[in-house]
Amino acid sequence: MSTNIFVRISKLALAIFVALGLWSIAVTADAGLMANANVADVVIAADSNISAVRYRSLEVNGVTIAYREAGDPSKPAIVLLHGFPTSSHMFRELIPILAKRYHVVAPDYPGFGASEMPKMDEFEYSFANFAVTIEYFLDAKQIDQYVLYVMDYGAPVGFRLFARNPERVTGFIIQNGNAYEEGLKEFWDPIKAYWAEPTAENGDKLRAFFELGVTTWQYTNGIPEDAVSLVSPDNWYHDQFLLDRPGNKDIQLALFLSYGTNVPEYAKWQALFREYQPPALIVWGQGDYIFPVEGAHPYERDLENVEKYILDAGHFALETHLSFISDRILVFMDRTVTSAP
Repeated sequence: MSTNIFVRISKLALAIFVALGLWSIAVTADAGLMANANVADVVIAADSNISAVRYRSLEVNGVTIAYREAGDPSKPAIVLLHGFPTSSHMFRELIPILAKRYHVVAPDYPGFGASEMPKMDEFEYSFANFAVTIEYFLDAKQIDQYVLYVMDYGAPVGFRLFARNPERVTGFIIQNGNAYEEGLKEFWDPIKAYWAEPTAENGDKLRAFFELGVTTWQYTNGIPEDAVSLVSPDNWYHDQFLLDRPGNKDIQLALFLSYGTNVPEYAKWQALFREYQPPALIVWGQGDYIFPVEGAHPYERDLENVEKYILDAGHFALETHLSFISDRILVFMDRTVTSAP
């Protein structure tokens, strides 16, 4: 009797074990089929994160202006103005950081980046005209007030914008961008000669500035040796590709000549600094041979609300000091713009 009970229990246990095993296999198979079905049927939408950078364009006075944009348009605006020989590409890593809290726009000037490059007899390549073009661009974007990040060529463009409508500029972020004669030293001697005598001979002496060797040098000069590896070679290859477009070097030479028209404006800009007292954050690479550190200090003569940081960096300080600069910008914005009445 006890043997029969044992046999019956064993058969029952075996049946239960087999049933559970078959059920597990069936469930696993069904899950695999469902997973395959999900992979095949579910379509993942593009990134809709508010800080994702959008690449857009807008026609301004008959010229297509390309620009990068990110962030909530209802938030305070930061307009990023690039230098030579780059474009909004120089801000590619900064924009997503700032866009988490602010509306960020970075246009390319005509003849730079992805913007249209009109022929020289169709467009006046000058800093005065760049300022007008960017002002019309901001009007079209309905950006009425903004903080300006100005670097290199961005400084005269931005300060001309400020001179046209001082009340629209709520602050400056100044990174190796000049407004004082103290900041124009040895690098500028051959360019000053071209301003004084704009002959073909003097212009030809400057054409080496538009070649790959000098483009590379702009990114790597003045940087500590152990930091050079932080700078991506993509920068100079990207810039040089655009410089090498037919006709672009003639445009750049015209802008070298036009830069001389900025110097007589310095006194006017400085007077406006004193009158309107926009808050300013200065972040300056001390190794910059083009715009040396002597150009950073005079701002404190005319502006009362200034934060200044001298960085162990070169001309393109964002390449080696992105984290520091972005952190300081956010603190500056929070303090001077977000908290403003």
